[in-house]
Amino acid sequence: MIKRAFDIVASGCALLLLAPVIGYVAWQISRKMGSPVLFRQVRPGLNGQPFEMIKFRTMKDALDAAGNPLPDAERLTPFGQFLRSSSLDELPELWNVLKGDMSLVGPRPLLMEYLPLYSAEQARRHEVRPGVTGWAQVNGRNALSWEEKFKLDVWYVDNRSLWLDIRVLFLTVKKVLVRDGISAEGEATMSKFTGSDS
Repeated sequence: MIKRAFDIVASGCALLLLAPVIGYVAWQISRKMGSPVLFRQVRPGLNGQPFEMIKFRTMKDALDAAGNPLPDAERLTPFGQFLRSSSLDELPELWNVLKGDMSLVGPRPLLMEYLPLYSAEQARRHEVRPGVTGWAQVNGRNALSWEEKFKLDVWYVDNRSLWLDIRVLFLTVKKVLVRDGISAEGEATMSKFTGSDS
């Protein structure tokens, strides 16, 4: 209850304070990449229940001859890369937090297609609401392997507290300023999860 109250107050205040930034970024995306400005995708939330996550769009709609999307590295624009490295693309998720789909801090919401690929231990990451940022994000972000990331997610589930959340939020600001761990080695973003080794 305390965590949810903190999420409501903090996300509501952040949306108000950052409204000029959000508006400016939306205008720049519209100007540089056109519509839509927002990227919407169904992701698994608390207990794996689906919800629609919203972010700022960072990739152009480029398709190959067969009509399939080109690789991330070819669709990610320079402005989109800046939005990702600065985490400005995550700002619309504050609305998801206010609605109750997400929390400010928790395991990052991944793809629905990953749900059957988790081990029983890894699936415990869904025992809490997904977060805009999380313990894995401040301990390596996309530079971590999937196995390492999921271990950190489960550690957060077992050790979560309001004070830990506040610590993660402060560390997130530091990570954003340094722009550390934005992508996996050799990848534009993060390689696809294909299942647990264990």
